[in-house]
Amino acid sequence: MPRTPIFAVAPMMDWTDRHCRYFHRLMSARARLYTEMVTAPAVIHGRRDRLLGFDEAEHPLALQLGGADPADLRQAVAIAAPYGYDEINLNCGCPSDRVKAGCFGAVLMQTPALAAECVAAMQEASPVEVTVKCRIGVDDQNPGEALPAFLEALIGAGVKRVQIHARKAWLKGLSPKENREIPPLDHGLVLAMKRAYPVLHVSINGGIGSLAEAKALLDLGLDGVMVGRAAYHAPNQLLIGADAALFGDVDGRDAFAVAEAMRPYIARHLAAGGRLHSVTCHMMGLFSGQPGARGWRRILSTGANQPGAGLEVLDEALRPVTEPLLQQAC
Repeated sequence: MPRTPIFAVAPMMDWTDRHCRYFHRLMSARARLYTEMVTAPAVIHGRRDRLLGFDEAEHPLALQLGGADPADLRQAVAIAAPYGYDEINLNCGCPSDRVKAGCFGAVLMQTPALAAECVAAMQEASPVEVTVKCRIGVDDQNPGEALPAFLEALIGAGVKRVQIHARKAWLKGLSPKENREIPPLDHGLVLAMKRAYPVLHVSINGGIGSLAEAKALLDLGLDGVMVGRAAYHAPNQLLIGADAALFGDVDGRDAFAVAEAMRPYIARHLAAGGRLHSVTCHMMGLFSGQPGARGWRRILSTGANQPGAGLEVLDEALRPVTEPLLQQAC
């Protein structure tokens, strides 16, 4: 049977907030977007609309939750359900000090039975699919043994879809940044898991820096690809064109059209009392690799932080990237 791949932008703390997701959606109608990780206790006790609210344009959108208490996760999912997310995702891959202290995130890979219990509890309250994002193992685990055991526990709990970051997480000795770069990638192991568990929908994450790489991994038989920091730093190269390259859609968007399409959103944000930098900080890479990109970044980074900064800063930032085109036209 023909299969439709999933192309997703990974959940990234402090990055994939609602402004970032709206911006990314303008570049790809097909990409599945993910929230930053939100802990179950924060959902239960925090400002729910601030944590869970989103623009309808962001669909398809997944909420990523963090936690290791099945009851808390069940309650958090029940609270989030009316917001209308398309997927609820359990974080079993984050290696930060915060998750280590709370014994969730990547720590859950050490206790597959507890991870399965958490998922089962979430499913009881969720009207949509519950998925899991994990690593290939943690610390001294042998990924060839730990990952299959973890996936089998999830399958036993009814999980049908996982996203696997193809690196180990080192909870001891490496920072979160180092955990994204130092542990070697093992795409082959993720592919082996897809072959070993064909019933499981497997997306791969980690080290995917181009649409050509994404397509090659899909052609090998994986069900989806999840791109992270490459999509954030160079969205014009990873997101613009993704719908055409991976799904065959007709796509005429370019970076200039995306910048123009952001204007009404920015205007609404400013009118509501928001700061320009809160939105434009996610737009720095829009012209990555193009003439004038450095000027675009410099003007946005300095001008958007000024008191009262408005759309005139966006207009000024566009000049360094439009002037080379005007010169070519002449």
